[in-house]
Amino acid sequence: MYNIKTKIGVVLAGVAILTAACSKSLLKETPRSTFTPEYFQTADGVQAGLTALYQNLRQVYGGYYYSACENGTDEYTYGNSADNNQKDIDFTAGVGNGVTASSSRSDVLWGAAFTNINTASGIIQYGAGAGVSGALIAEARFFRAFEYFQLVQTFGGIPLDLGSGELAFNTSAITTSVRNTVPDVYTKAIFPDLIKAVDSLPVNSRLTGTATKTVARLFLAKAYLTYGWWLQNPNNIPTYPTTDRKDPDGHNAAWYFQQAYDVATGAIADPGPFGLQPTFYDVNVATNDRNNEILLYADHIADNNYYNQGNDSYGVGVGSPANDAGWLTTWNYGLIAGGVPVQRDQAQWGGRPWTRMAPPIEVFTKTFADKSNDSRYDGTFNTVLRGNWNKTGASASTIDKATLTGANGLTIAPGDPVLTFLSTENSSVSYPADNKGASSVGAGTLPGRADYVITPSAISRGVYPNLWKIGPMSLDPTSLGQPNGDGVRPWNIAKFSELFFIAAEAAVKGAATKAVGGTYANDGSARGLINIIRARAGKWNFNNALNESVSIDNSAAMVAATPATIDINYIMAERSREYFGEGYRWYDLVRTQTWSTIAASYTISESPATNTTDHTPVKYTRTPIDSHFYLRPIPQSQLDRLTVDQATKAAYQNPGY
Repeated sequence: MYNIKTKIGVVLAGVAILTAACSKSLLKETPRSTFTPEYFQTADGVQAGLTALYQNLRQVYGGYYYSACENGTDEYTYGNSADNNQKDIDFTAGVGNGVTASSSRSDVLWGAAFTNINTASGIIQYGAGAGVSGALIAEARFFRAFEYFQLVQTFGGIPLDLGSGELAFNTSAITTSVRNTVPDVYTKAIFPDLIKAVDSLPVNSRLTGTATKTVARLFLAKAYLTYGWWLQNPNNIPTYPTTDRKDPDGHNAAWYFQQAYDVATGAIADPGPFGLQPTFYDVNVATNDRNNEILLYADHIADNNYYNQGNDSYGVGVGSPANDAGWLTTWNYGLIAGGVPVQRDQAQWGGRPWTRMAPPIEVFTKTFADKSNDSRYDGTFNTVLRGNWNKTGASASTIDKATLTGANGLTIAPGDPVLTFLSTENSSVSYPADNKGASSVGAGTLPGRADYVITPSAISRGVYPNLWKIGPMSLDPTSLGQPNGDGVRPWNIAKFSELFFIAAEAAVKGAATKAVGGTYANDGSARGLINIIRARAGKWNFNNALNESVSIDNSAAMVAATPATIDINYIMAERSREYFGEGYRWYDLVRTQTWSTIAASYTISESPATNTTDHTPVKYTRTPIDSHFYLRPIPQSQLDRLTVDQATKAAYQNPGY
């Protein structure tokens, strides 16, 4: 396993690194000891530092940080096997202990980001002495800005001086820290680094997955958009450290919205090798990972546990650097009919069930109300569980059986639906009186159907559609594979498609629009930009529910259904349809200051036991999401490392925690 050290006061003095053996396809890492200024002045040192920047993404993405990005939003609440990693940040009244400095799970980001910032600063400060190209230094600038952007959105103002001066590489551990203001972080660190990255990064990646001009443009546009919202502050959300919402460079919010629009539309018109995949299914199917819509990802591989930093046979539990976030959103489907027809399977629809996070009913009745024209519902969830007892792993008395008995005493064969989550309500569904029934999971029946069924109103904390898009990759479709293993798929962080949303949101916020040319030509309005995405969403080449290839084009219907006037609420709903469950949601709600309204309540049925449900939708309210919750608390581990008096330590923490 890698020897990556993350003991920091504010940032570590020296960080263990991974040297790169560069193949054209992927970065390959081997352990090394520590970074020093002298090492950064060599080509090997710069290459090793850059490799460490990419590797360190695994420390954040694919583990419990995922809960911090999704729980407590309109996309996910806690499941019936949840622990305090989900409950404390869910805000459901009377559940959990509340968000504290010890429980926000944003500590994962804090602990990893400063490591990357210091490594990037070392490359920027000393790398020129190695005689390497400016494009390599620009990769470090991109990462430093990326990490600061994630941090400032999460915690507010953060330190720019890690012990050796602002934005300087730190070589000695310190136990004091001073937080800069939000404007400082944007105007001194994020914007300058991203502007230089856009200027110097290549159009084509030097290796598969490395930073390019397009990904730098995306994050520059998003940073401009987010800072514009921060300056405008429509709902009077407090900031910390306390400062006037004035831009040091004298620009107002409108100027930043315009910059966001211009940068995003410029990237759309000049995409280089990137672009939209033909269908939404193509973006997320495991067999098409690392496609040209993905601009940045935390990589994982299937052929080497050492380099994957996980165990593809049996994962040890959700946590970085392994990619196990998919476990959290997967219910215990192996209980269906006594665990015989549907077994744990490494297929993308399955994987290891943890039942920690459950989607509320409104996801299915409101967010994904259109399940016929819009392919994104079918391309997001697994709604049909099929018999797989013919694969290895079933009991000897079952595996050779050609058929088994399903609902209504009818027979089912391998590959047939065993349980289906219905798209709409159906009053003819008969649920078992004992809340368990022959399905073993409380599913209902419909006359003449051999599969058990569950209506949207009966979706519960224990039985719900799995999140197909982040499910595992089957290494052998003829067998059950290793469904309990750590994930071997990359975790997608940034997509080309988001440029359309950023530009559309900026337009809604008042940016002057203009026609966008090129492959994705449109009139440049919010509606025109969103309709590029919606038109793609209407195209189907595979239907997950039917498990078959199709050729359907509902683009015209999708475009026609788009409102004539686009507002922020519509942008937010459309973003959820596009990026549901990908870790965007908390940040979207915080940026637009809509968290306390959009996620104030939700409906879901309860699950009194692991394998039952009472089918009665219950409306839950969340503890008021007060304005101070729009910043996560500085992690307790960071406060414990500071050797300062209690008053200074208290002042370092965000108010309200």
